[in-house]
Amino acid sequence: MKLDAIDLRILDAVQRDGRITKLALAEKAGLSPTPCWMRLRKLEKAGVITGYHARIAPRRIAPVASVMMEVTLANHRQADFERFERAVAAIPEIVACWSVGGGVDYILKILAADIDAYQRLVDGLLDRELGIDRYFTYIVTKTVKEETVLPISSFTGSSEEQSAL
Repeated sequence: MKLDAIDLRILDAVQRDGRITKLALAEKAGLSPTPCWMRLRKLEKAGVITGYHARIAPRRIAPVASVMMEVTLANHRQADFERFERAVAAIPEIVACWSVGGGVDYILKILAADIDAYQRLVDGLLDRELGIDRYFTYIVTKTVKEETVLPISSFTGSSEEQSAL
């Protein structure tokens, strides 16, 4: 899907404020409300916008241990990757998982009640024989930066589109 400067302004606005009113969105996009709303719906139907959410501060709810985990699988067949990825997708405490190139196969972001809960989660993964050869654990001691807003203008390429944002 080819996006123009107006589409990019709409995306920038809704990712910063998913509860923005139709009128305010139209104003930011430089359109009247009806055409702006039609463009928003088109972006949703095309899968460019995949959903809306509230950003939660987990430590305001309860103590939380944030853990990054590197995982290397013993075998590298497609079935091995698929089995591991299915298991990861079913565990709510694993809030992100990236398949990466380099010395490891996956990097996971895990939120657990505490380190003991994290270790129980890992033990459960190992007990399921998912093909994990080795893993490394990194306890997050401080979040320096964690953005949910994508820097759209940085990767769209057009200077006209960048200046329009």
